[in-house]
Amino acid sequence: MLTITATNTWEETHPGGKIGLLEISSVDNAQSVPALDQEKHAIEERLREKFASFSRNDFLELPVMGAYHHYYRKFGYTYHVLLQLESVVFKGKSLPNVSPLVDANFAAELETLILTAGHDVAILRDPVTIDVACEGDQITQMNGKQKDVPVGDMLMRDAGGVACTILRGQDNRSPISKTTTHVLYVSYAPAGISEAQVQAQLDMMEKHVRLFAPKCVVEQNTLICAKP
Repeated sequence: MLTITATNTWEETHPGGKIGLLEISSVDNAQSVPALDQEKHAIEERLREKFASFSRNDFLELPVMGAYHHYYRKFGYTYHVLLQLESVVFKGKSLPNVSPLVDANFAAELETLILTAGHDVAILRDPVTIDVACEGDQITQMNGKQKDVPVGDMLMRDAGGVACTILRGQDNRSPISKTTTHVLYVSYAPAGISEAQVQAQLDMMEKHVRLFAPKCVVEQNTLICAKP
């Protein structure tokens, strides 16, 4: 099991922030999963039925969406899960088919709206910490582009550098691949989102993983919370 700690700087910079950690081992990520595909289709239908009459302002009035919108707006960004949700509800887009472990996360993310990244535990190197971006922090994104991380952004870093940030997304070093058998999901929640809402994301991802890996081992399912 990975040991993941939060720095004092994170707690001081993001009072009321929460990090959800779900670490699962003994998974085959290279198989086809009809049960997960069926669940993804069911989620698409639920989202379209639930939000058919919504405007963007209606979405932003949802408590979880509103909390992310406030966080992103401080930096001049738009919460990308909002855009993905709108594409499924209004444009008829389907949930992506990447790999079971990635799809398990993305499908849950669109229902709970809780931003979550997935990492291959075999790649991460101690120490692994939840921290805040400082001047000079950079990340090489999954598309290979190197980007500065906005100062103050919530992030996770390991001995190899910045692994993920809220605003910049994941690095190109540690994401889930077809050969991943041991995964770490990290949910990033700014102030205004409850422990129960983050926990719901962790539990839903675990449920999805068990559709194709019923004998998987949950190494940890826990929250790190900063005092308000």
